[in-house]
Amino acid sequence: MKNVEIKAKCDYPEKIEKILLEKGADYKGLDHQTDTYFNVNTGRLKMRIGNIEKSLIFYNRPNIKGPKQSTFNLYLSDNIEELKPLLISSLGIMVEVRKHRKIFFIDHVKFHIDVVDGLGDFVEIEVGDLDDTRTIDELQNLCDYYIRLLGIKEENLINISYSDMLLQK
Repeated sequence: MKNVEIKAKCDYPEKIEKILLEKGADYKGLDHQTDTYFNVNTGRLKMRIGNIEKSLIFYNRPNIKGPKQSTFNLYLSDNIEELKPLLISSLGIMVEVRKHRKIFFIDHVKFHIDVVDGLGDFVEIEVGDLDDTRTIDELQNLCDYYIRLLGIKEENLINISYSDMLLQK
């Protein structure tokens, strides 16, 4: 699967939530997530355990500021945590990220308003292409539209993952 996404520091999460709801976003709820990143040679492998989302995700994404394309493989399971001991013993844990995430959707665009332990407030936009019918340019243009709509400033865009940010602390 492919998508175009951004992550940005957010000084006004309530304002972003208000804009999303005014635009008819479907609010899925507040997820309390722990993302466990495992040691791998390439890309990133994380296990997400939350009260809404539970998955194992392998992805590749460049560390560049602004909208970026990522490719990923996703394994969903209500019992995903059963794999954790196997992954810990075979790969080891690189870092764990704990966050409170509000999840919204507008069509095929997913929005996160995050409070990350030790890092602060962030917003993410993920423009997905689950049925492989859109070009990267179309995904990019839609991401740019929502960046402007939500008033995200270029200087607030983040080029690395929460895991990288915690490892740098």
